[in-house]
Amino acid sequence: MYRAVKISKGSGGFGGPLVIKPEPGKDKILSVTGGGISPVAEKIAEMTGATAVDGFKTSIPDGEVLLAVVDCGGTARCGVYPKKGIYTVNLTPVGQSGPLAKYITEDIYVSGVTEKTLAYADDKEALPTKQEVRATIDAAKKAKAQEPEKKGNIVERIGKGAGKVVGIFYAAGRETIDSVIKNILPFMAFVAMLIGIILKSGIGDFIAKTIAPYSGSLPGLLAISVIAALPVLSPLLGPGAVIAQVVGVLIGVEIGKGNIPPQYALPALFAIDPQVGCDFIPVGLSLGEAEPETVEVGVPAILFSRLITGPISVIIAYLFSFGLYR
Repeated sequence: MYRAVKISKGSGGFGGPLVIKPEPGKDKILSVTGGGISPVAEKIAEMTGATAVDGFKTSIPDGEVLLAVVDCGGTARCGVYPKKGIYTVNLTPVGQSGPLAKYITEDIYVSGVTEKTLAYADDKEALPTKQEVRATIDAAKKAKAQEPEKKGNIVERIGKGAGKVVGIFYAAGRETIDSVIKNILPFMAFVAMLIGIILKSGIGDFIAKTIAPYSGSLPGLLAISVIAALPVLSPLLGPGAVIAQVVGVLIGVEIGKGNIPPQYALPALFAIDPQVGCDFIPVGLSLGEAEPETVEVGVPAILFSRLITGPISVIIAYLFSFGLYR
């Protein structure tokens, strides 16, 4: 028996609350968090009577997905499922962020969710089904199509056309400014904060003594790339690219201080990045409308391929770094 569940935002979260209830043919809770099905997804499935599915092991047609559970730190993944019209729960307290921020709205997205923010809801609170929403939209389109079309004179039509062009450019400019304010400037502030902490707290000296022996040699960089590319770790290190950002800033600061030779800057970049995007692989395959069998084979294939391409990219970068710094 299916039951309705109310999902509220957690501390520092955004959006919601969402009231969801499974229905026949649309009763899958898709967990795209890495490390198996998240406890929140399992709890929602248990409360609603739906079925929790690991998005890293199989693919479900969008029409069968009731809810997607992600742990995105503010990159593309948190906006992919809202864009596709799928209710989304983000375990990380992230609001409207990333290149798909405009699709992240309170009626389809909620973040900072924990098991404590889940509660049973009255069936009357349940959100309308996709069929009901589609019927409403189709009725509105039909009514609009039946309205008589009004044609203005040539001057009026030229004016409307010019206004439409100006509106497009204005909207593009507004979205650019929004993207800079919401994505680029916070990232710059984050990196500046890290540099300040590293320089003033003494953490940099400690990290230098720990990481420098590995970051300052080719074998050490190869070891870092292999560890970051392990299929068990890479989906967990990928969200928000936080690990790559932090380690990258640390290595950059130490190169600037002279603790690490500058010729290792390029191979170090590839050594810390084999895990980037590993958390997005199931989502990317889903966007490409891959068959479930393709996803089941493709996800582990790509994850394991990083173990090969990661160290190879470090070696290639090391070779290309000769002559770059004098």
